[in-house]
Amino acid sequence: MAKWLVKSEPAECGIEDFAKAPDGVIPWDGVRNYQARNFLAQMAEGDEVFLYHSSCKHIGIAGIVTVVRSGYPDPAQFDPESPYYDGKSTREKPRWQAVDMKYVRTLPRLIPLEELKSMAGLEDLPLVRKGNRLSVMPVGEEEWQIILNQAG
Repeated sequence: MAKWLVKSEPAECGIEDFAKAPDGVIPWDGVRNYQARNFLAQMAEGDEVFLYHSSCKHIGIAGIVTVVRSGYPDPAQFDPESPYYDGKSTREKPRWQAVDMKYVRTLPRLIPLEELKSMAGLEDLPLVRKGNRLSVMPVGEEEWQIILNQAG
């Protein structure tokens, strides 16, 4: 079972949205970066994911979700009405992936980016490296445990 971190603006899809989802499942779609897409394609059912709130007042890791459906072609890429439409993508050769995720829990407290940057053992975590803006990234098992322990 792999570990991941995904970034989202809480106004668009935050940990509260996962907690309130009627069927508990939210499709994670709209990713339009090739490296992040490749990571989505590697996600498998049962993988655990930190949900990181970005582009907001309180930036940081807010909770945990789990993958309940592994990578599949992102339906938004085929919808001309979607802001994530990609006219170059075809059903025979889709360019973009989505996964479905479900709420696990909200962390006891949000772990801010500045705190993550100062934690020993997270130096190789892509999130804390300068210039890294990926919305989907792997998290090592040791890094996962360090963050969980910090959350309380």
